[in-house]
Amino acid sequence: MSLRAAKASHENYGSISTPLLNEAVDHDEGLKRIGEDHAIDNEGKTQEQRQIGTVSAVFIIFNRIIGTGVFATPSTILTHSGSVGMSLVTMYRIMWLVGAIITAAGMQVYITWGTALPRNGGEKNYLEYLFRKPRYLITSVYASNGVLLAWTAGNSLVFGEYILKAANREPSRWGLRFVALGCITFAMLLHGTALKWGLRLQNFLGMFKVLVLLIVVGTGWVALSGHIRVEKPRNFENMFEGTTSDPSSLCLCLYNVLWSYVGFSNVNYALSEVKNPARTIRIAGPLAIGVVTVLYMLANVAYFAGASKEEITGSGRLVAALLFRNVYGPEAERLLSGFVALSALGNVLAVGRVNQELGREGILPLSRLWGSNRPFNAPLAGLALHWLVCLVIMFALPPGDAYNFVINIASISYPLSIINAAISFGIVYLSWWRPYTDWPHVGVPAQIAAAAFGFANTFLFVVPFMRPPPGGEPYDKLPYWTHAVGGWAILGLGFFYWFVWAMLLPYVGKYGVVKIEESGSDGIVRHVFKRIPRL
Repeated sequence: MSLRAAKASHENYGSISTPLLNEAVDHDEGLKRIGEDHAIDNEGKTQEQRQIGTVSAVFIIFNRIIGTGVFATPSTILTHSGSVGMSLVTMYRIMWLVGAIITAAGMQVYITWGTALPRNGGEKNYLEYLFRKPRYLITSVYASNGVLLAWTAGNSLVFGEYILKAANREPSRWGLRFVALGCITFAMLLHGTALKWGLRLQNFLGMFKVLVLLIVVGTGWVALSGHIRVEKPRNFENMFEGTTSDPSSLCLCLYNVLWSYVGFSNVNYALSEVKNPARTIRIAGPLAIGVVTVLYMLANVAYFAGASKEEITGSGRLVAALLFRNVYGPEAERLLSGFVALSALGNVLAVGRVNQELGREGILPLSRLWGSNRPFNAPLAGLALHWLVCLVIMFALPPGDAYNFVINIASISYPLSIINAAISFGIVYLSWWRPYTDWPHVGVPAQIAAAAFGFANTFLFVVPFMRPPPGGEPYDKLPYWTHAVGGWAILGLGFFYWFVWAMLLPYVGKYGVVKIEESGSDGIVRHVFKRIPRL
């Protein structure tokens, strides 16, 4: 392969960090050798690695979606919506069904992208395909989002709250944080030192939390039949009393509902390992979302069947435990609290290897460290970096606001809404203007779904700048716009990092940054950044 051919093959994603380096690198023989060495035809090896079938893909999505959201957020949704009817029904549609419809549209977006670019990486690949100039800018922005967001901090805090409830201990400010710290530290050490055992425990807890959700649904039927230890709540009478229609409150409700659906795109991060990926995600995605939607709807009916509106709004994130106390008694409440804590632990264990993958690509400072599997043949260093970010989030924020901030900016999240809007409208743009000849034909229904998902996510990142009504503030002490500003600040740090990493340092150090394809030790082909001396 000639140097110009290698450069052309990577032109879609960018090869050189600054225009000043283009001509110099064209004549660099060292770069020529690297380009030839890494132009690896890995198709045969990749086919051998495709071990994930339709059923496995369904469980990957299913187990990632079901975490703590459906157990922890109904109280918040009811508080912001103002009524039982509003929390279940919005504009004559079921609130959780609205979330499912938005999620289904989002699933179609990820199916479209996954069919067009069937390889590991998810949104990172899609953003790089869309935003090709300035070179490496969108990669840096995505890296900032991936590294700085405390993805597992939210579920760690829920674990702490429920495990203390199971131990009959009142969650104190520092007690909750230290239990959450213990949870995320356990997950880091288990996955970072004994990866196989970590995966086994993760898979077991994935099946276990499905069972817990089914038990919650069954308890709702017990409550509806009249077998309840407290006065029977009459939540389904005058359902719309106290309803609010403020857009800020509606946005907060949608945040919490959609957070409960986060994970529907999980299989897109491993498409290189999926058998017949285009067909598999078209079946697995809608099937998993459909099953989860039915279970979520039934679980919410169960909550309202077993507890009064006042009890639910006052329960915080312990609404599932409240249901068990009212139906079975205090001991059952503690047992269910332990079950939900284990469900939260399952989601903490499901944390991905974003930092390790970014390290292997050479994007981060100390990339070799974060991308390493040493010394236990597991991603300890990359997980430790995520652990550190979560530690800062959990201990730096006011106690009453830490969890809500994590939900709004990380777990569902503000930056993710921006990314989803970009890749959704990107499908419409690519389908109508077709700037790239390798973009496949996308049908009108898929374009409509992309536009709908794009507008829904635009709503989610615009409305948080609007002042919420009295009593609808998302935080006790922090300003209501904290997560919105924080989300944009995280993306802004990516711009700053790009300027330093891809522009300033190469200019001062007289080297170029080139993106090449490289087959890692795990057999997966990645785009890797290499430094090339400039003549």
